[in-house]
Amino acid sequence: MPIFDLSEQVAVITGGGSGIGQSIAEVFAQQGAEVHILEINEVSGQETQAKIRQAGGNAFVHACDIAQQSKVMDVAERIFQQSHAINIWVNNAGIAHIGNVETTTEEDFDRIYAVNIKGVYNGIRACVPYMKQQGSGVILNMASVASFIGLTDRFAYSTSKGAVFTMTLSVAKDYIHDNIRCNCIGPGRVHTPFVDGFLKKNYPGQEVEMFEKLSQTQPIGRMGNPEEIAYLALYLCSKEAGFITGSFYPIDGGFITLNS
Repeated sequence: MPIFDLSEQVAVITGGGSGIGQSIAEVFAQQGAEVHILEINEVSGQETQAKIRQAGGNAFVHACDIAQQSKVMDVAERIFQQSHAINIWVNNAGIAHIGNVETTTEEDFDRIYAVNIKGVYNGIRACVPYMKQQGSGVILNMASVASFIGLTDRFAYSTSKGAVFTMTLSVAKDYIHDNIRCNCIGPGRVHTPFVDGFLKKNYPGQEVEMFEKLSQTQPIGRMGNPEEIAYLALYLCSKEAGFITGSFYPIDGGFITLNS
């Protein structure tokens, strides 16, 4: 059997309609997984689905706001009834925010909490009972370099990603005897459509200059690309990573270790 094979695996990916989530969905499908995309933007989810199916893969889209627990629980139940398994759950969906504690409003903080913390909790709570029932499972959470080090003007975002890291540790410990593994990935800056939109909105006319400046904050001298994150996700969700749980994997061009 080829390595990193996900044949007969049912994988759920939140925020799989764009950026890193889209790449994870495509890579998992290439490796044989039946992919289920949870996406608040159903159109973008359908675009990912179309790309996967055109390449010969198997994908489904479920419109879902991960901040609403009842919606996530309902989707998970439908997936399990349809596919009779949930083998992999990737909590990828998240949002960003710029600001320190003084400039972060209560509304800002609540919005970050609802998606980046509660959304991950909702995903874990939805999938764990099915994984226990089937006797195994893998949960992968999208953390950040901000889980470990302070980033200027990223108060709420850093808070949320710190929570993702500690949730990972807790779940890994609580469910190790249920044969459920739980890990998280800590990306540095990754070139996604979000980055392009951020630069266009905040630095009109200076996009190229600011892109280069942000790229150089990684000691390796560039941003990552979504496929690089997806390949790490593939490894951690594959049988080849069966000895790994409760771990944080930075993928950041040396940002954490070489900038500290």
